[in-house]
Amino acid sequence: MKILAAVFIGFLLFPLHVNAQEKSYQFDGNGISRDVLENYLERAVTMVYLLIPEKPEGNKTYPYHDDDMRMVKNIGAKFIGRAIYRWGGESLLNEPHFWDSARTIISDLHTYDPDIIFQGCLFEIITQEVDQVGIPEWVFRAYGLPVESRNFSYRAMLNRQGKFVDHWRKGSSVPDISEQETQLWFYFLACSYINVGCEAFHLGQVELIGMNDPGKDAWSDVIRKIRVYAKEHARRHWVLLDAHVPYGGMLKADQSLLDFNSFPLRIKAIPDKPYESKLQENYLDGIYTKSKGGISPSGWACDHLPYLVEFDNYGRGKTPNVADTTSFFVWGWDEISWFSLQPEPYRNNWLKYAYEWIRQTDPNGHLEMPGCRMISCPNESQNSYRANTRGPACPIGYSQEETIKKLWNH
Repeated sequence: MKILAAVFIGFLLFPLHVNAQEKSYQFDGNGISRDVLENYLERAVTMVYLLIPEKPEGNKTYPYHDDDMRMVKNIGAKFIGRAIYRWGGESLLNEPHFWDSARTIISDLHTYDPDIIFQGCLFEIITQEVDQVGIPEWVFRAYGLPVESRNFSYRAMLNRQGKFVDHWRKGSSVPDISEQETQLWFYFLACSYINVGCEAFHLGQVELIGMNDPGKDAWSDVIRKIRVYAKEHARRHWVLLDAHVPYGGMLKADQSLLDFNSFPLRIKAIPDKPYESKLQENYLDGIYTKSKGGISPSGWACDHLPYLVEFDNYGRGKTPNVADTTSFFVWGWDEISWFSLQPEPYRNNWLKYAYEWIRQTDPNGHLEMPGCRMISCPNESQNSYRANTRGPACPIGYSQEETIKKLWNH
């Protein structure tokens, strides 16, 4: 496979910067400065499953906690994205081991580097398993509701007009944020993740969840309550919120409800160069140069809110290995699956290219490095891409670890 010349040129043109140890990562209950926020975003990495026990989803196993922790230390990551969540399988929240495992790993990594932020996710999915999860007393009290002994109700979180009901599969739907039960659910998840040490939350596809909340009143109230809880209980009394924002932001009047925006990379196939791809401004609904500004939750104003772009995963298209520049699928695959299918030298050089292209195209943007993410293409790596250097401790690694470290250290 041919490598884009721009990949090598961009890598040679990197400017020199101070290392992570000389930058500030300090914030408190009054908020976070833009400089500190961008310091974190500049060292963000996706690490699904990191805080989840050995069987995070169904029959999938996850035996690589130790090597992932080693990699986090080696590359100098500061923001660990998607570290804990449920995508279905909500009954696992009943298991003490689920919470104890997360608490132990967070404690171990904070002993090494107390500045690291772990991100939990409040996703656009609920399944009928939420009916098995009990509602704690403190959730009722936060909403001024009579305390009762009951579980969450799947049915009570659904849109009353049937919108996005069974959207993922039968018995698996998008929750409607305008329903109080959904608000209780998201508040419960966020506060529970705060209790084990998380300081950031990805709110998923907020427009889907906000299907019946055009003025963002319900979203605003949930977010306010999460921030109130964080003010008292979070490690540094502040949490960072983001979401996938197809319209460039999540604003109520001129106030951003989010600390930063996020979106998929939106990679474009190059039809005459199988299986190469590139980034391009104004391609499909990409966020480059379109992140909306306003007043941040910390009180500072901006024309464009800082944002992350990440290798998204969403399955395979109808025509794998075929270039379609009108589709979100890259050569017929989701973004991380396409990336995992490329030869190792191409993966390394494409990371260098993407990192520099974003910096040059829109200084508000930051590349969230791919550390671990699910893939949907043929593979022998347990349906996961991992940046870990391949070796005895992680025989299914894709070996982008040292490239990420070099990019961050320039």
